[in-house]
Amino acid sequence: MQEIKLTREGYERLEQTLQHEQERLTEATRILQEQMETNTDTEDTGLEDAKREKRGIEARIEELEDTLARATVIEGGAKGGGVSLGAVVQLRNETTGQAMRVRVVSAPEATVLGGDLPRISEDSPVGKELMGRKKGDSFVVNLDNGKQIKYTAVEIE
Repeated sequence: MQEIKLTREGYERLEQTLQHEQERLTEATRILQEQMETNTDTEDTGLEDAKREKRGIEARIEELEDTLARATVIEGGAKGGGVSLGAVVQLRNETTGQAMRVRVVSAPEATVLGGDLPRISEDSPVGKELMGRKKGDSFVVNLDNGKQIKYTAVEIE
């Protein structure tokens, strides 16, 4: 079983998402039960839609439970001055001069909504190049469309 590293905030957001999905499952189960009780047509798309919705929610719950079971909460930041999971980094796009603050997180955490800052996955093109960088380091990110963007790590928290 592979460990998944999450920030404290990410772990709590995943727990909240799991609770929300469990509430949705209760409601979907109730709707499915009503559909089954009132269904007279074997071709009823409402019943099939309700079954599909319930299966989707169950799969999401299973995925969240698996992620949380394998999770290790990290107290991230800049270890030895370099970017690691949980670090907040101020990046400057050297082409546009635009600055942005982001939190570097694991892939499962990057997909969860909410939080105080935009999150980038350590597996993303920017995240891969950013890991281990130190304050003042510049790096180039190769995008899928063949373009390149040069960033500088202005600040690391």
